[in-house]
Amino acid sequence: MLNNALNDVPGLRVGHWTNLEAATGCTVVLCEQGAVCGVDVRGGSTGTRETDLLHPTCTVDKVHAVLLGGGSAFGLAAADGVMHWLEERDIGFDVGVAKVPIVPAAILFDLLIGDARVRPDAAAGYAACEDATKVPGTLAGNVGAGTGATVGKALGPKFAMKGGLGQASRAVNIPKVSEPSGCSPLIVSALVAVNAFGNVHDAQGNILAGARNLNGVGFADPIQAITRTSWQAANSSRQNTTLGIVATNAVLTKSEATKVAQMAQAGLARVIRPVHSPLDGDVVFALSTDNVQTNVSVVGALAADVLAEAVVNAVRAARSLHGVPGLASTDR
Repeated sequence: MLNNALNDVPGLRVGHWTNLEAATGCTVVLCEQGAVCGVDVRGGSTGTRETDLLHPTCTVDKVHAVLLGGGSAFGLAAADGVMHWLEERDIGFDVGVAKVPIVPAAILFDLLIGDARVRPDAAAGYAACEDATKVPGTLAGNVGAGTGATVGKALGPKFAMKGGLGQASRAVNIPKVSEPSGCSPLIVSALVAVNAFGNVHDAQGNILAGARNLNGVGFADPIQAITRTSWQAANSSRQNTTLGIVATNAVLTKSEATKVAQMAQAGLARVIRPVHSPLDGDVVFALSTDNVQTNVSVVGALAADVLAEAVVNAVRAARSLHGVPGLASTDR
Protein backbone atom coordinates (compact mmCIF):
# COMPACT_ATOMS: atom_id res chain seq x y z
CA MET A 1 0.00 0.00 0.00
CA LEU A 2 1.32 3.42 -0.98
CA ASN A 3 1.80 6.28 1.48
CA ASN A 4 1.56 8.96 -1.23
CA ALA A 5 5.19 9.84 -0.57
CA LEU A 6 8.49 9.74 -2.40
CA ASN A 7 9.83 6.90 -0.29
CA ASP A 8 7.13 4.61 -1.69
CA VAL A 9 9.90 3.92 -4.21
CA PRO A 10 12.17 1.19 -2.80
CA GLY A 11 15.64 2.33 -1.81
CA LEU A 12 14.73 5.92 -0.93
CA ARG A 13 14.54 7.64 2.46
CA VAL A 14 13.38 11.22 3.02
CA GLY A 15 14.43 13.48 5.89
CA HIS A 16 14.01 17.14 6.82
CA TRP A 17 15.58 19.89 8.87
CA THR A 18 13.00 22.55 9.74
CA ASN A 19 13.34 25.93 11.48
CA LEU A 20 9.88 27.51 11.78
CA GLU A 21 11.14 30.57 13.65
CA ALA A 22 13.56 31.47 10.87
CA ALA A 23 11.17 30.10 8.19
CA THR A 24 13.71 27.96 6.40
CA GLY A 25 14.78 24.35 6.08
CA CYS A 26 16.13 21.61 3.86
CA THR A 27 15.04 18.19 2.64
CA VAL A 28 17.29 15.27 1.75
CA VAL A 29 16.46 12.18 -0.28
CA LEU A 30 18.91 9.40 0.55
CA CYS A 31 19.62 6.68 -2.01
CA GLU A 32 22.50 4.95 -0.23
CA GLN A 33 22.67 2.05 -2.69
CA GLY A 34 22.97 4.55 -5.51
CA ALA A 35 20.34 5.75 -7.97
CA VAL A 36 20.50 6.74 -11.60
CA CYS A 37 19.70 10.46 -11.78
CA GLY A 38 18.75 12.97 -14.42
CA VAL A 39 17.86 16.64 -14.11
CA ASP A 40 15.99 19.33 -16.02
CA VAL A 41 16.76 22.95 -15.14
CA ARG A 42 14.35 25.67 -16.27
CA GLY A 43 13.59 29.22 -15.29
CA GLY A 44 16.02 32.09 -15.15
CA SER A 45 17.12 32.23 -11.50
CA THR A 46 18.48 28.82 -10.55
CA GLY A 47 20.85 27.85 -7.75
CA THR A 48 22.33 24.36 -8.07
CA ARG A 49 25.25 22.10 -7.23
CA GLU A 50 26.54 19.04 -9.16
CA THR A 51 23.85 19.25 -11.84
CA ASP A 52 26.40 19.30 -14.69
CA LEU A 53 27.58 15.88 -13.50
CA LEU A 54 24.12 14.50 -14.28
CA HIS A 55 24.47 15.11 -18.01
CA PRO A 56 24.21 11.78 -19.86
CA THR A 57 27.72 12.23 -21.30
CA CYS A 58 29.37 12.54 -17.86
CA THR A 59 31.12 9.60 -16.21
CA VAL A 60 29.38 9.17 -12.84
CA ASP A 61 26.15 7.26 -13.37
CA LYS A 62 24.64 7.18 -9.87
CA VAL A 63 24.00 9.58 -7.00
CA HIS A 64 23.77 8.85 -3.28
CA ALA A 65 21.47 11.68 -2.21
CA VAL A 66 19.67 14.75 -3.52
CA LEU A 67 19.28 17.87 -1.40
CA LEU A 68 16.63 20.57 -1.71
CA GLY A 69 17.09 23.61 0.50
CA GLY A 70 15.98 27.09 1.39
CA GLY A 71 18.39 29.91 2.16
CA SER A 72 19.08 31.00 -1.41
CA ALA A 73 22.67 30.26 -2.52
CA PHE A 74 23.75 30.04 1.12
CA GLY A 75 21.63 26.90 1.45
CA LEU A 76 23.85 24.92 -0.91
CA ALA A 77 26.20 24.50 2.07
CA ALA A 78 23.75 21.95 3.50
CA ALA A 79 24.97 19.46 0.88
CA ASP A 80 28.33 19.38 2.70
CA GLY A 81 26.59 17.90 5.74
CA VAL A 82 24.92 15.26 3.59
CA MET A 83 28.32 14.34 2.15
CA HIS A 84 29.80 14.05 5.65
CA TRP A 85 26.94 11.79 6.78
CA LEU A 86 27.39 9.50 3.79
CA GLU A 87 31.19 9.46 4.08
CA GLU A 88 30.93 8.31 7.69
CA ARG A 89 29.02 5.28 6.38
CA ASP A 90 31.52 4.56 3.59
CA ILE A 91 29.00 5.50 0.90
CA GLY A 92 30.13 7.18 -2.31
CA PHE A 93 31.81 6.91 -5.68
CA ASP A 94 34.97 4.84 -5.23
CA VAL A 95 38.02 6.77 -6.43
CA GLY A 96 40.52 4.39 -4.89
CA VAL A 97 41.79 6.53 -2.02
CA ALA A 98 38.30 7.50 -0.84
CA LYS A 99 34.62 7.18 -1.57
CA VAL A 100 33.15 10.47 -2.71
CA PRO A 101 29.39 10.86 -2.09
CA ILE A 102 27.58 12.31 -5.11
CA VAL A 103 25.01 14.81 -3.82
CA PRO A 104 23.31 17.08 -6.38
CA ALA A 105 21.47 19.99 -4.78
CA ALA A 106 19.16 22.87 -5.61
CA ILE A 107 17.97 25.81 -3.53
CA LEU A 108 15.08 28.24 -3.35
CA PHE A 109 14.80 31.81 -2.05
CA ASP A 110 12.98 32.00 1.29
CA LEU A 111 14.76 34.96 2.90
CA LEU A 112 11.75 37.30 2.73
CA ILE A 113 10.01 35.84 5.79
CA GLY A 114 11.42 34.72 9.11
CA ASP A 115 15.09 35.48 9.76
CA ALA A 116 17.23 35.94 6.65
CA ARG A 117 20.38 35.49 8.76
CA VAL A 118 19.51 31.81 9.38
CA ARG A 119 20.03 29.44 6.46
CA PRO A 120 20.49 25.68 6.08
CA ASP A 121 24.16 24.80 6.62
CA ALA A 122 26.24 21.64 6.85
CA ALA A 123 24.81 20.85 10.29
CA ALA A 124 21.29 21.18 8.88
CA GLY A 125 22.07 18.81 6.02
CA TYR A 126 23.53 16.28 8.44
CA ALA A 127 20.45 16.60 10.69
CA ALA A 128 18.16 15.98 7.71
CA CYS A 129 20.02 12.73 7.01
CA GLU A 130 19.60 11.67 10.64
CA ASP A 131 15.90 12.50 10.37
CA ALA A 132 15.60 10.27 7.30
CA THR A 133 16.54 7.27 9.43
CA LYS A 134 13.80 7.95 11.99
CA VAL A 135 10.61 9.14 10.26
CA PRO A 136 8.42 7.66 7.51
CA GLY A 137 8.98 10.67 5.26
CA THR A 138 5.33 11.46 4.56
CA LEU A 139 5.32 15.03 5.92
CA ALA A 140 3.96 17.99 3.93
CA GLY A 141 3.39 21.74 4.22
CA ASN A 142 5.71 23.84 6.37
CA VAL A 143 8.53 21.34 6.59
CA GLY A 144 12.04 20.98 5.22
CA ALA A 145 12.72 22.86 2.00
CA GLY A 146 9.10 24.05 1.94
CA THR A 147 9.20 25.76 5.35
CA GLY A 148 9.62 29.33 4.11
CA ALA A 149 8.17 28.83 0.65
CA THR A 150 5.58 31.28 -0.68
CA VAL A 151 3.54 31.49 -3.89
CA GLY A 152 1.78 34.17 -5.91
CA LYS A 153 4.17 37.12 -5.78
CA ALA A 154 3.00 39.03 -8.87
CA LEU A 155 1.81 41.87 -6.59
CA GLY A 156 4.77 41.57 -4.25
CA PRO A 157 5.37 39.50 -1.10
CA LYS A 158 2.73 41.42 0.89
CA PHE A 159 -0.04 39.75 -1.11
CA ALA A 160 1.54 36.27 -1.43
CA MET A 161 0.40 33.04 0.23
CA LYS A 162 2.26 30.13 1.77
CA GLY A 163 3.70 27.46 -0.41
CA GLY A 164 5.28 24.37 1.06
CA LEU A 165 6.43 20.82 0.59
CA GLY A 166 4.19 18.24 -1.06
CA GLN A 167 4.36 14.60 -2.09
CA ALA A 168 2.37 12.19 -4.25
CA SER A 169 2.69 8.65 -5.53
CA ARG A 170 1.09 6.28 -8.01
CA ALA A 171 1.41 2.59 -8.87
CA VAL A 172 0.35 0.73 -12.02
CA ASN A 173 0.78 -2.88 -13.06
CA ILE A 174 3.17 -3.45 -15.95
CA PRO A 175 3.17 -6.77 -17.88
CA LYS A 176 6.45 -8.64 -17.49
CA VAL A 177 8.44 -8.96 -20.71
CA SER A 178 9.61 -12.48 -19.86
CA GLU A 179 6.27 -13.56 -18.40
CA PRO A 180 3.27 -12.13 -20.33
CA SER A 181 0.79 -13.49 -17.81
CA GLY A 182 2.55 -11.79 -14.90
CA CYS A 183 2.78 -8.15 -13.84
CA SER A 184 5.26 -5.95 -12.01
CA PRO A 185 4.14 -2.95 -9.94
CA LEU A 186 5.57 0.23 -11.41
CA ILE A 187 5.80 3.02 -8.81
CA VAL A 188 6.29 6.68 -9.70
CA SER A 189 6.45 9.25 -6.91
CA ALA A 190 7.15 12.95 -6.49
CA LEU A 191 8.31 15.40 -3.86
CA VAL A 192 8.23 19.15 -4.44
CA ALA A 193 9.02 22.40 -2.65
CA VAL A 194 6.68 25.05 -4.07
CA ASN A 195 7.99 28.62 -3.93
CA ALA A 196 6.52 29.86 -7.20
CA PHE A 197 6.13 33.35 -8.60
CA GLY A 198 2.84 32.25 -10.16
CA ASN A 199 -0.49 31.11 -8.74
CA VAL A 200 -1.22 27.45 -7.97
CA HIS A 201 -4.33 25.88 -9.54
CA ASP A 202 -6.11 22.60 -8.93
CA ALA A 203 -6.81 20.06 -11.68
CA GLN A 204 -10.01 21.91 -12.64
CA GLY A 205 -8.15 25.21 -13.08
CA ASN A 206 -9.38 26.86 -9.88
CA ILE A 207 -6.83 29.01 -8.06
CA LEU A 208 -5.95 27.46 -4.72
CA ALA A 209 -3.22 29.86 -3.60
CA GLY A 210 -1.56 32.84 -5.17
CA ALA A 211 -1.42 36.60 -5.41
CA ARG A 212 -4.35 38.03 -3.44
CA ASN A 213 -6.16 41.07 -4.82
CA LEU A 214 -5.28 44.41 -3.27
CA ASN A 215 -8.75 44.61 -1.70
CA GLY A 216 -8.24 41.24 -0.02
CA VAL A 217 -11.02 39.53 -1.98
CA GLY A 218 -10.11 36.77 -4.44
CA PHE A 219 -6.96 36.36 -6.49
CA ALA A 220 -5.15 38.53 -8.99
CA ASP A 221 -4.26 37.35 -12.48
CA PRO A 222 -0.43 37.29 -12.47
CA ILE A 223 -0.20 37.91 -16.21
CA GLN A 224 -2.36 41.03 -15.95
CA ALA A 225 -0.37 42.12 -12.91
CA ILE A 226 2.92 41.84 -14.81
CA THR A 227 1.39 43.65 -17.80
CA ARG A 228 0.30 46.57 -15.62
CA THR A 229 3.60 46.75 -13.73
CA SER A 230 6.87 48.10 -15.01
CA TRP A 231 9.48 45.42 -15.74
CA GLN A 232 11.72 46.92 -13.10
CA ALA A 233 9.03 46.46 -10.44
CA ALA A 234 8.23 42.93 -11.58
CA ASN A 235 11.92 42.07 -11.63
CA SER A 236 12.15 42.94 -7.93
CA SER A 237 10.23 39.74 -7.18
CA ARG A 238 13.04 37.44 -8.31
CA GLN A 239 12.75 35.34 -5.18
CA ASN A 240 11.02 32.24 -6.50
CA THR A 241 11.64 28.62 -7.44
CA THR A 242 9.85 25.29 -7.51
CA LEU A 243 12.11 22.32 -6.79
CA GLY A 244 10.95 18.81 -7.59
CA ILE A 245 12.16 15.23 -7.38
CA VAL A 246 10.40 12.42 -9.22
CA ALA A 247 11.43 8.84 -8.56
CA THR A 248 10.60 5.41 -9.90
CA ASN A 249 11.42 1.75 -9.49
CA ALA A 250 11.71 1.47 -13.28
CA VAL A 251 15.04 0.76 -14.91
CA LEU A 252 16.32 3.98 -16.51
CA THR A 253 19.58 5.08 -18.09
CA LYS A 254 20.90 8.57 -17.37
CA SER A 255 19.53 9.84 -20.68
CA GLU A 256 16.14 8.27 -19.94
CA ALA A 257 16.12 9.76 -16.43
CA THR A 258 16.84 13.15 -18.00
CA LYS A 259 13.89 12.69 -20.36
CA VAL A 260 11.65 11.77 -17.41
CA ALA A 261 12.73 14.96 -15.61
CA GLN A 262 11.88 16.95 -18.75
CA MET A 263 8.48 15.32 -19.09
CA ALA A 264 7.76 15.84 -15.38
CA GLN A 265 8.11 19.60 -15.85
CA ALA A 266 4.78 19.44 -17.70
CA GLY A 267 3.19 18.70 -14.34
CA LEU A 268 4.36 22.06 -13.02
CA ALA A 269 2.91 23.80 -16.06
CA ARG A 270 -0.50 22.25 -15.41
CA VAL A 271 -0.89 23.72 -11.93
CA ILE A 272 1.39 26.80 -11.74
CA ARG A 273 0.72 29.94 -13.81
CA PRO A 274 3.07 31.37 -14.96
CA VAL A 275 5.89 28.87 -14.62
CA HIS A 276 9.54 28.67 -15.75
CA SER A 277 9.75 32.46 -15.89
CA PRO A 278 12.93 34.56 -15.61
CA LEU A 279 11.80 35.11 -12.01
CA ASP A 280 11.82 31.39 -11.13
CA GLY A 281 14.64 28.85 -10.74
CA ASP A 282 12.64 25.70 -11.40
CA VAL A 283 14.58 22.41 -11.21
CA VAL A 284 13.33 18.80 -11.41
CA PHE A 285 15.46 15.75 -10.62
CA ALA A 286 14.53 12.20 -11.67
CA LEU A 287 15.72 9.11 -9.76
CA SER A 288 15.66 5.44 -10.75
CA THR A 289 16.34 2.83 -8.07
CA ASP A 290 15.04 -0.60 -9.04
CA ASN A 291 14.48 -3.16 -11.79
CA VAL A 292 11.01 -2.88 -13.31
CA GLN A 293 11.22 -2.90 -17.12
CA THR A 294 8.86 -0.49 -18.88
CA ASN A 295 8.60 2.24 -21.50
CA VAL A 296 10.22 5.53 -20.50
CA SER A 297 7.22 7.39 -21.95
CA VAL A 298 4.97 5.72 -19.37
CA VAL A 299 7.28 6.76 -16.55
CA GLY A 300 7.51 10.34 -17.82
CA ALA A 301 3.75 10.68 -18.21
CA LEU A 302 3.13 9.40 -14.69
CA ALA A 303 5.90 11.63 -13.36
CA ALA A 304 4.10 14.70 -14.71
CA ASP A 305 0.86 13.51 -13.09
CA VAL A 306 2.33 12.93 -9.62
CA LEU A 307 4.40 16.12 -9.69
CA ALA A 308 1.28 18.18 -10.43
CA GLU A 309 -0.54 16.40 -7.61
CA ALA A 310 2.36 17.01 -5.23
CA VAL A 311 2.25 20.77 -5.95
CA VAL A 312 -1.45 20.88 -5.06
CA ASN A 313 -0.81 18.82 -1.92
CA ALA A 314 1.94 21.24 -0.91
CA VAL A 315 -0.24 24.35 -0.83
CA ARG A 316 -3.18 22.52 0.70
CA ALA A 317 -0.97 21.40 3.61
CA ALA A 318 0.73 24.79 4.11
CA ARG A 319 -0.12 26.68 7.29
CA SER A 320 0.11 30.42 7.90
CA LEU A 321 3.59 31.51 8.96
CA HIS A 322 5.04 34.92 9.85
CA GLY A 323 1.93 36.69 8.58
CA VAL A 324 1.75 34.84 5.27
CA PRO A 325 -1.63 33.04 5.05
CA GLY A 326 -1.78 29.33 4.27
CA LEU A 327 -4.65 27.15 3.12
CA ALA A 328 -4.34 24.75 6.06
CA SER A 329 -4.90 27.52 8.61
CA THR A 330 -8.30 28.85 9.67
CA ASP A 331 -6.97 32.37 10.35
CA ARG A 332 -6.16 33.27 6.77
